[in-house]
Formats: sequence, structure tokens, C-alpha cells
Amino acid sequence: MTVVLSRGLRDRLAQIEQRYDEIGRLMSDPGVVGDRNRMRALGQEHAQLGPVITTIGQLRTAEAARDQARELVDDPEMRELARAELATAEAEVERLTGELRTQLIPRDPLDEKNVIVEIRAGEGGEEAALFALDLYRMYTRYAERKRWKAEILSQSQSEKGGFKEVIYRIAGKGAYSRLKFESGVHRVQRVPTTEAQGRIHTSTASVAVLPEAEDVDIEVDEERDLKIDVYRASGHGGQGVNTTDSAVRITHLPTGLVVTCQDERSQLKNKAKAMSVLRARLLAYEQEKRETEMGDARRAQIGRAERAEKMRTYNFPQDRITDKRLGYNLSNIAKVLDGDLEEMTSALMVKDESERLARLEEPPE
Repeated sequence: MTVVLSRGLRDRLAQIEQRYDEIGRLMSDPGVVGDRNRMRALGQEHAQLGPVITTIGQLRTAEAARDQARELVDDPEMRELARAELATAEAEVERLTGELRTQLIPRDPLDEKNVIVEIRAGEGGEEAALFALDLYRMYTRYAERKRWKAEILSQSQSEKGGFKEVIYRIAGKGAYSRLKFESGVHRVQRVPTTEAQGRIHTSTASVAVLPEAEDVDIEVDEERDLKIDVYRASGHGGQGVNTTDSAVRITHLPTGLVVTCQDERSQLKNKAKAMSVLRARLLAYEQEKRETEMGDARRAQIGRAERAEKMRTYNFPQDRITDKRLGYNLSNIAKVLDGDLEEMTSALMVKDESERLARLEEPPE
């Protein structure tokens, strides 16, 4: 099948070239050079557009060679040579066109960021908390396979050792690009260890994967926007109770968002962790608001965690994993829960790229 550039894609190429030239001029503007944050943002954008600009140049060269060869095909003395050159040029045009279409897929500017993962038990009581623990282990083991670092920021354990809630940070190159599709409600169908009669129970847990925000992403006025309370930590499972007021609760007054952290014995460390979570939630909040304003609002990541609201189901009796976004099921639940998520995350990334590429075919507004 011949790969072609639609009118919509060619219009976007013209826009990219204009933007690339504009960035070059801005980076030489004395009024911009002194703004370190803006220069960094422009430099990153310039570097991202560079490969596309290179491919555009290569494609134009190949198209010129193709057009020249076509003109020579009718020349009796040059026909054989022109046909060979035409075939080579057409193959190069097709290769570069396909490469350019892939490069034009909009990249999420947050893809390379670290993530804050929040897992909460939903319906199902103690079994839901144990399932939340299973999901936590799944993602941390996946992080180990990718040589990423995981660190718990906040946790609330259940009586049997599960998680009512756990919030943790995963640091590593491209963490958000691989894990962002895990946001949603996960459902498990299995026989709990506490079930004497062998009945299958259905439980849920919600997962939210938030890109970690930096100061440059979200500005917070601590004096005006935050209410910070300190109190005595309760400890985990009745053990290690802190006798000092080290636990921290931060309320962001403009949005009403509340974050608590009591895992560390140091009030300063708890505050730093809570601020990290707060910034991630504020960044997600701002994203949601922008998408809503553009008329493309998406469902909130966490949801209500009801049994009927599901993104993925882990069916233990049938050893089947069903993700409603994919057109097929996966088997070997034990392997997946042990952190082998590469097949699933890759499939979801490919599907997302295909959908974004299809939207690129539409002429820009």
C-alpha cells in the first residue's frame, strides 16, 4: 500500500516549519535569552522539532529526484537508467513519508516525567485492599524490570495487610509514557483466601497515574494558597507510633485538594512528600480543566470504583485479563501481577498512536 501525505498533514508540515523558524528567532532575541525557564522550554521544543525538519528536507530531496526521473523516462536514451532511478526514488519517498507520518504523531510533553501512582481499594472490603496491594506490587516489580526507582509517599493499611490507599513515586525515564494507560478502575474476580465455601468474589481498586510536577509546571503560593496542619502520626498497624507532631496535612485553598503524609518521622520530609503529591494532583487538575475548555473532557482517572465501572478485569478462575480498550484477552495473570506488563503497555501505546495518527489526517482547523 502506497503511503501518502494528506492535505491535512502537509498543512501541518508547513505550520511546523514556521514554528521551527520562529523558535530560532526567539532564541536569539535578547529579551528571551535572559529568561532561563523560557529558553529551556524553547530549547526543548526546538530539539523535538529538529528530526521532523530533517525528514521534511530529505523527503523534498527524494521527491525532486523522483520528479526528475519521471521526466527522463520518455527519453529513449535515458529510459532504462531513468526507470531504475525512478524506482529507487519512489521507494525512498514512500519510506520517508511513512517516517514523517510517525514523527508527526503528537507527543505528550509529559511522557518523560516521573509519576505519582495512587491506588485505592474500592468495593469488596478486605479483599479489595488485598487486590490494591497486588496492584502496588505489580507496578513496583514492573519498575524494577525497567530499572526505575519506587518510593512510597503515603499509605493506609488494612487489618490483613492490604492497602486501603497507597501513594508512591516511580522515577525513571519515560515512566509516564508507559504507565499513564493504567489509570482507571481495575476489577478482580477470584476466590478470597478467607472464603471458606470457595465462592468467587468481585472486588475493585482504582489507579491514578499522575505525571510528577516540577516548580516550572505548577506555581504554588504557600503563604496565600496553602493551609498546613501538623498532627501526631498514628503509625501502621498500631506499631511505631510517632510521639511527635510530624504528620502533615496540606489543603490547597483555591481547589480544596487535601493531601496528608505521615510515613516519615520528620515533619519536613512529610511536608516535602505531601507537596510532591499536591503538585501532581494540581497538574492533573489543570490538564482536566484545559481539556474541558477545549470540549474534549475525559472521564476522571480515579472514578467511583464501583463494580460496574471497569477498565480492566483480572478473572482468576479463567486465568484471563480483559482490557476493554484492546480487542483481545491476555492469559497468565500470575506473570502479569509479577510485573510483566510490557506486552500490555506496548499494545496500549500502539493503539493510542494509531488513533492520534488517524486524527492527523483531518485538516487543521
